[in-house]
Amino acid sequence: MKESIHKYFQIGTIQWMSHPPTDYDVVDSVKTIACDDYFDAIEIGPFKDGAKRDKVKSMLEQAHMKVCYGAQPRLLSTGLNPNDTDEKGRKLAEATLLEAVDEAEYLGAGAIAFLAGKWQEETKELAYHQLIKTTKTVCDYAASKRLAVNLEVFDFDMDKAALIGPAPLAARFAADMRTLCNNFGLLVDLSHFPTTYETSQFVIRTLRPYITHFHIGNAVVKQGCEAYGDQHPRFGFPESSNDTPELLDFFRVLKEEGFFCAEKPYTMSFEVKPWKDEDGDVILAGTKRVINRAWALLED
Repeated sequence: MKESIHKYFQIGTIQWMSHPPTDYDVVDSVKTIACDDYFDAIEIGPFKDGAKRDKVKSMLEQAHMKVCYGAQPRLLSTGLNPNDTDEKGRKLAEATLLEAVDEAEYLGAGAIAFLAGKWQEETKELAYHQLIKTTKTVCDYAASKRLAVNLEVFDFDMDKAALIGPAPLAARFAADMRTLCNNFGLLVDLSHFPTTYETSQFVIRTLRPYITHFHIGNAVVKQGCEAYGDQHPRFGFPESSNDTPELLDFFRVLKEEGFFCAEKPYTMSFEVKPWKDEDGDVILAGTKRVINRAWALLED
């Protein structure tokens, strides 16, 4: 493409993936990302330290970036399940998501994202309706603060084993939610397509009316290989599924399906993290190179 990718998408990164909290201070990380004008957006997660939250809020106000809030760590780190068939457990998950809305509002985010919880075949329909209940409550509360809510589509039997899940079930869920709330959408992630045994074309076409946000990244789905599962290794990682050709195919599908919108660009963040002793900043730079190459190869 001759035109810049930034014309059609707000390019961002998931802060806690690019700079894992075990190795990077969140304030330093946000400053690094905010000072890089390649990024139009940033996705941040929950804070345990109020002083650091305040510093990040101040930086984001100065940075002129779109801010998105990821509530996924609130669920994954605690095991809370928004589709828990036990009502007490479901309410606990709902409570942390409502707290996420408050934190997102404080930080200047326009939306929160979360994921469905684990499920069992014998209680799948009950879990589905439990997830509807949780999501409706969260959407209603978010709407009162003029925030949107995005459900991220994950694998259903490989790693996270989330209810939502394969694209056809995600489409059913989104259609049901849209009859209840107009601030609900789906977040789809290129790195999850191999883990759900689906292609870019299938996922994007199946979920076309409901997609509001994009992630891009990589996965290893060969059992027994390093970084197997939903680990988000860098593009081109050994035995992995995605690199420049797969990202180019993803861009082509988005173009064909009408997602190139200069007037109101979608957010597209990369969810790529350093593996073991890899350097997060080097991985960030390498990911930008893959994006730039795939975009350059995309036909006008």
